[in-house]
Amino acid sequence: MDRRKFLTVATAATGVSLLPGTAAAADGTLPARVRRQLDRALAAGSPSAVCGVIHGGRPYVAGAAKDGEAPAPDGRTVFQLGSIGKTLTATALARAVCAGETRLDAPLVLPARFPVPRKGPRRITLADLATHTSGLPSLPPNLLAGADPHDPYARYTLDDLAAGLGETTLNSEPGSTYAYANLGFGLLGQALAFDAVDAMLWRRVAAPLRLSDTTTTLRPDMASRKAVGHLDGEAVPDWHDRVLSAAGTSIYSTADDMLRFLGAQLRPERSPLRAAIELTQRPHFTVDRDLRLGLGWHLSPLPSGRTMTWHNGGTGGFSTCTAFSRESGTAVVMMVNTFSQETGSGARPVDELTIALLGELDAD
Repeated sequence: MDRRKFLTVATAATGVSLLPGTAAAADGTLPARVRRQLDRALAAGSPSAVCGVIHGGRPYVAGAAKDGEAPAPDGRTVFQLGSIGKTLTATALARAVCAGETRLDAPLVLPARFPVPRKGPRRITLADLATHTSGLPSLPPNLLAGADPHDPYARYTLDDLAAGLGETTLNSEPGSTYAYANLGFGLLGQALAFDAVDAMLWRRVAAPLRLSDTTTTLRPDMASRKAVGHLDGEAVPDWHDRVLSAAGTSIYSTADDMLRFLGAQLRPERSPLRAAIELTQRPHFTVDRDLRLGLGWHLSPLPSGRTMTWHNGGTGGFSTCTAFSRESGTAVVMMVNTFSQETGSGARPVDELTIALLGELDAD
């Protein structure tokens, strides 16, 4: 893989730019609507796809695979989640804030050997990291050197991070400009639980919400249920990351787990993490009329005028998207086992299909 394409893959899942239309469907039943989006995902190049929906208070999951591929995935099939994992990190931050352990306006503090870049009079805060307004670049400047194109974060160490931060220049003053940054969320995780990020995410978010398959540790039983990732039609290895994993670079999940997570987002009052979830969904930074930032979550208007809360993700062999509307009580997650990216003419297929389905269901 050439370096330019590697950089695109390593910084995957930066966001959706446009909302597609919501054309009327001939068969308006939920299974038929989901099946149409799955068929479109396969037609766009995915070997297999799974889609989960909460609509009318009930969950529904279906999967599809191309002819000759492995059996169609279901709600327990394991995919790499990608940057949707940032919403778990943001929830962990919100839990710490609600418990009085830190503040959103607290400055980013790391061990002394990790220099925190500065630009202007204000220091980077935890809220800046969680809203992509820190001014940090998407990746540390030394990540590419010596990286494996098929597993770009695997060889990156804490020593590398310390050296990379010493070379990092902020692109804007903290708190002033939205610019999506995997590095920022990676540092947020280290600020919350230095060198123990994965255990912290499990303890503070995944376990309380009963997300048993949402983890960076691929257990043997999960390995037997895991889809194989693809890039340009070829099977590729999973991503691994111990340093910036709070950005979602190496986390696994399933459609069933994501529906549990989305159920908690739709009805936080039924969740043990109610206060934290409410804090993550609250707008904390406004980009323009089409985009506001919660903690981790992006907030955009739906054609109905309701608010869509969303995040997408991707690794070298997987693409994912999730979106929900609390006002209509509707949520959608889609996972495919191929890398995809935005084109000059539109969003990634997985993003477009997820948001189109949410808009269609939201209009009911």
